[in-house]
Amino acid sequence: MQIQKNVPLAPLTTLGVGGKAHYFAEVRTEAEAGEALSWASEHDLPLFVLGGGSNVVVADRGFPGLVLKVAIGGVEAGRENGNRLFWVGAGNPWDPFVSQTVAEDLAGLVLLSGIPGTVGGTPIQNVGAYGAEVAAAIRTVRVLDRRAGHVVEMPAAACSFGYRRSIFNAEEKGRYLVLAVCYSLPKDGKPDLRYPDLLAFFSKNDAPPSLQEIRQAVLCIRRSKAMVIAADEEDSRSVGSFFKNPILESAAFAELCRRAEKRGLIPPSYPTSDGKYKVPAAWLVENAGFPKGFQRASVGISRRHALAIVNRGGATAAEVLAFMGEIEDAVDLLFAVRLKPEPVFVGFESCGTPALPTLRRIGQKKGSTLS
Repeated sequence: MQIQKNVPLAPLTTLGVGGKAHYFAEVRTEAEAGEALSWASEHDLPLFVLGGGSNVVVADRGFPGLVLKVAIGGVEAGRENGNRLFWVGAGNPWDPFVSQTVAEDLAGLVLLSGIPGTVGGTPIQNVGAYGAEVAAAIRTVRVLDRRAGHVVEMPAAACSFGYRRSIFNAEEKGRYLVLAVCYSLPKDGKPDLRYPDLLAFFSKNDAPPSLQEIRQAVLCIRRSKAMVIAADEEDSRSVGSFFKNPILESAAFAELCRRAEKRGLIPPSYPTSDGKYKVPAAWLVENAGFPKGFQRASVGISRRHALAIVNRGGATAAEVLAFMGEIEDAVDLLFAVRLKPEPVFVGFESCGTPALPTLRRIGQKKGSTLS
């Protein structure tokens, strides 16, 4: 393991803003990950774990501690109760793994095609798209518990998965380092094609689409919204969806409808299983005065997707946050809904994430469980 100093972080993110990491290490094994965490603890440094850089906003002043890039690779396949199991290293790019499962005629992850980033980030954010969430396919998450000082395997039930949340970014944020994820995919699984864009895409089909056709449709739709990272596509210089879709109680939804009606609008909504209403954040953003293609200096709204804040070139993190706040305030003022951002904000705190105790042991074999 090599510790580097003053490494620029902007090139390692899809948004392309931010300063330098005071210290930086890329780890390729569990043992190296343990060494890096121990080093950060011994030097009393805050720690940030960087995956594919697709869902982060780095402060202009950078990060004052250790940025740890997890590059643990490998895919181990197996079977359990008729399902296919895949143990995948946290550093593996996500979409090539999804492509592998689709090639094996497994449907469990096909709707999550084209999402940038690495495998290690999927359980943290409970990555989702087109009506699917990765939590439905996760069996186990292998983590290094910084508090206990050893490796454990957490079953999905222990991960507190919810909409864009998990134990890893909520109750125990900063405690666990994701090393690998085990996905369980049924051989006869069927994707739920209920998302409007997908229904429209296949509306003229006489026969049910194949998994490969569904994957290509998802990729096509994402490209049309600049949600597939491409060097020559300015509108993909973003974190993807910047705001979460609000889930509103009945009273809050009624107030939204009342305010929207005054403006001659009807907000789209989707009822949830617990009697609430999910409202598209993109609709709120556009109808608060920020249409596709809107620009404010070096930042703006994607020309393809109203939920993406983009770096038009040379933007600073301060500009991104100011623009974010402007949108939040406008939506709140007009519709009484406070949007919540999706990305992780790095280096904005005065002292970062405190280092946890030095690890006592690492690298034990799969099988240590946390129930």
